[in-house]
Amino acid sequence: MLSWMTTTTLGRWAATIIISMVPVIELRGGIPYGVGFGLPYWQAFAAAFIGNMIPIPFIILLLRRIFDWLKTYDKTRGVVERLESRAHLKGEKVMKYRNLGLFILVAIPLPGTGAWTGALVASVLDIRMRNALPIIALGVITAGVIVLLVTHGVTILI
Repeated sequence: MLSWMTTTTLGRWAATIIISMVPVIELRGGIPYGVGFGLPYWQAFAAAFIGNMIPIPFIILLLRRIFDWLKTYDKTRGVVERLESRAHLKGEKVMKYRNLGLFILVAIPLPGTGAWTGALVASVLDIRMRNALPIIALGVITAGVIVLLVTHGVTILI
């Protein structure tokens, strides 16, 4: 299985999509992975974008319900409250600038930012999917271009 994911184009696409779906890693790890295993830049970008966006609608739609359910259990209440607190801290900046704030939060490819964090903030702040999804997608594209440029610069040096 592992050799298929590193030796075939379809496998590289699948691995890049899966890696890009993982929180914190997202397309910041998916693009370098895809390029490093031989995908052309545009294919690595496309696969990483797709993978990064797959979980976002589910996060926006279901996270509040899941958080409410998890808060009914003592063992998970603290974790959920910390996540909500983090979202509210980031949400203060987002609410100040609204759409631009959400875009910047997603577009800057640094730890603690990205599509997962943007979706978490949108969910906690009750930003509707029809408003949040295009902004998050634009932020992911911007972050992807930045990561692609950095990846290209590193591969030139190697």
